[in-house]
Amino acid sequence: MPESSASHQRLLLPMTLRPDSALLRWLPPDSRRGVAQRMGIVWAVALLIALFQWGSGHKNHSLDAALVYSYAISTAIWFLTDPGRIALHRLLGTQGPHYWGLSLRMMAYLLAGVVVGYTLGTFVGDAYTGHSTWELLTVSPLRFFGFWLSTLGISLGFLFSFYQRARNQDLQRQATEARLKLLETQLEPHMLFNTLANLRALIATDPPRAIRMLDRLNDYLRATLRASRTDGSTGSHTLADEFARLRDYLELMAVRMGPRLSYTLDLPEALQRHPVPPLLLQPLVENAIRHGLEPKLDGGRIDIRASNDGTGQLLLEVVDTGVGMDTGGAPPSGSGFGLSQVRERVASLPGGGRVDLSAQPGHGATVRIHLPFVNTPQP
Repeated sequence: MPESSASHQRLLLPMTLRPDSALLRWLPPDSRRGVAQRMGIVWAVALLIALFQWGSGHKNHSLDAALVYSYAISTAIWFLTDPGRIALHRLLGTQGPHYWGLSLRMMAYLLAGVVVGYTLGTFVGDAYTGHSTWELLTVSPLRFFGFWLSTLGISLGFLFSFYQRARNQDLQRQATEARLKLLETQLEPHMLFNTLANLRALIATDPPRAIRMLDRLNDYLRATLRASRTDGSTGSHTLADEFARLRDYLELMAVRMGPRLSYTLDLPEALQRHPVPPLLLQPLVENAIRHGLEPKLDGGRIDIRASNDGTGQLLLEVVDTGVGMDTGGAPPSGSGFGLSQVRERVASLPGGGRVDLSAQPGHGATVRIHLPFVNTPQP
């Protein structure tokens, strides 16, 4: 494009892709967020490269021409080496969620992607400016190969950094899973010790109730043992499983507390298959009973609910009508264990989340857990 008319052109720069963009729906769902993030990084660096080349003496092209070359080459190389690499993961022998590999087949594909992407992007830039970059092969071969080698070096640098980032994320995920398993082992004895202490007291005062409580405990431990053999990080533990274990636990507590304890479990059918970490809600229910309902003479009620809040978040609520607490002061002795562990587990989950506590003395307490909503297939 001639210099005189180039100044009148308006170049619209690409916007960062969203993970739910229609342009990414042909990719595996577990890869879309990473692809969108890497595209944003590539486009940001492409802008810096164009500004650097234009401002460092390459006056044969206008700013908009430098931008076209930089974005066209960068986008073409990114498309072939990132979404293209993921789309061909079966051929390249890679697995999600990152789809990287160190095989010779992968190395050859990435190198070919850089070469082909540079060629396609250069053709786009040449078509925009009306000049042929390939003329440099005869006019100034050193300059041409300098451009090509710099592009190759930048591209390989990007690919290596993306690979290292994915590797670090995998290591972090493995560490997080091990940490969650450790937290689960801390929660299990905590609940069991409390129950055995209550059972010991009942044996002396009310042997028939103690026997019923022991039967409930046996049922609960059987269900817990089955659940412990599932891996919460794989999504095999669902809200239906979690609510079933809560029902066993509440029935166990109902034997001990009698009419002083009532409860409701509200789990919509559409959310039953939603994955959650094992034992996520139980420490909150245990806190509600031990520090909310038990100190109250006439006991109270616990309501446990799951819902889709309509903003892409799963909302889990544990509401009790117990003695409450002053959220601005120190929590009752022992009550901080369950809440702090739940907060730590939620913070360690992929995608994060948050835990909110609201309570007033004499008016019960409400704990709300906000987690990213996961679309799950219905049976």
